[in-house]
Amino acid sequence: MSTDSSANSPIQTESTTTGKRLRNFLIAVVAIILGVTLLLGIRSQTTTTSLAELDSKSTPLEVAMKNGKPSLVEFYANWCTVCQKMAPDIAQLKQDYSDQINFVMLNVDNTKWLPEMVKYQVDGIPHFVYLDDGGVTIAEAIGDQPRQIMTSNLDALANNSDLPYAQVSGQVSEFSTRVAPVSSQSDPRSHGSQVVN
Repeated sequence: MSTDSSANSPIQTESTTTGKRLRNFLIAVVAIILGVTLLLGIRSQTTTTSLAELDSKSTPLEVAMKNGKPSLVEFYANWCTVCQKMAPDIAQLKQDYSDQINFVMLNVDNTKWLPEMVKYQVDGIPHFVYLDDGGVTIAEAIGDQPRQIMTSNLDALANNSDLPYAQVSGQVSEFSTRVAPVSSQSDPRSHGSQVVN
């Protein structure tokens, strides 16, 4: 008879089972910790500033034209995917430069800004207009702009220097405002009815 019965003893089987349970418990705890960490990491990376929030915190155009600071005016729309993509960069730039530069947001869907859209010939968004401290246009940029280019331009704007990237075009969201006569009336009170969305 073999005396190798210690391999199947109840004490060893119980300790093997306890070891497996402990290992499985540790794996489950580590998986939960990793899952929570991943979820929090994704959530912190996707937290962005909305265009509406940027607009509500922007300097009103009337104030920007009179306060003696240079300005960056952005024509945007809430549906504009390029504008949405750039919103976190614009929020960071605003935080970095707001003491030196006005940040003005003009929503192209608001007909109030039609005169400005015509003045600056806005036919794609985002459309950026750089204004000196007297409100004079010194440069424009259209479309998706890398943060480095925006930073270089804002540094120059804050220092009253020539902008290194004065005419830059990137990916845009097309938009147009159609102006068409609605009726043959020549009533001066009906001038607003000529804008067709």
